[in-house]
Amino acid sequence: MSTEKSFESSLKELEHIVEQLEAGDLPLEKSLELFEQGVKLSRDCQKRLDEADRRVEILLKGSGGEYRTEPFEEPEE
Repeated sequence: MSTEKSFESSLKELEHIVEQLEAGDLPLEKSLELFEQGVKLSRDCQKRLDEADRRVEILLKGSGGEYRTEPFEEPEE
């Protein structure tokens, strides 16, 4: 069983940290501790996004081995 947090739970925790820091009512040491946690979570989230981007590129690889890029388009409403 993996103890690694999901992207979504890491992002939610990061958002909570940002809210606490924005409130501005924490002692300096607690603020620094939360900031460190936030940086680690931010790096982890970015790493996961980069990995997902690479996976999408692999999926878009053509049958002849060439890559084709296709921009992600939001569905029209």
